[in-house]
Amino acid sequence: MQSASTDIAARAIGIIDQLKGKEGPLLPILHELQEEFGYVPHETLPLIAQALNISRAEVYGVVTFYHDYRDHPAGRHVLKLCRAEACQSMGGDALADKARQLLGIDWHGTTADGAVTLEPVYCLGLCACAPSAMLDGEVIGRLNAETLEEIAAEVRL
Repeated sequence: MQSASTDIAARAIGIIDQLKGKEGPLLPILHELQEEFGYVPHETLPLIAQALNISRAEVYGVVTFYHDYRDHPAGRHVLKLCRAEACQSMGGDALADKARQLLGIDWHGTTADGAVTLEPVYCLGLCACAPSAMLDGEVIGRLNAETLEEIAAEVRL
């Protein structure tokens, strides 16, 4: 039987080999790894570095620079709350505090039951409908405390 780490490496090598010939392949490779695994497994970083002939530090720097890449699996649902100025000016800070309280987690945390991961995002492009959020890729404008409570209950099911 193949170990989990060996399985991850084999699947990652397939993705890397498929995309390494593209121009500027690092971001597409990271994107596909996250799509495949739900995060970018740490053990894939040296594989990427070797295939692209760059240092592991360069790969790690890109993974940690972009907030959308995760180094661990997310919950079944991902709730992103906009932290940009327009949303903050429309009550986003209070909603962020409420979300953390309702879910019992902080930014980048996942509830103990694995139901939801809470992430900050800096602008969803819904400034005219601030404050905004995104739940599992679906944008939500004009977020308020009542809607946030409904979302928190929904993702905990």
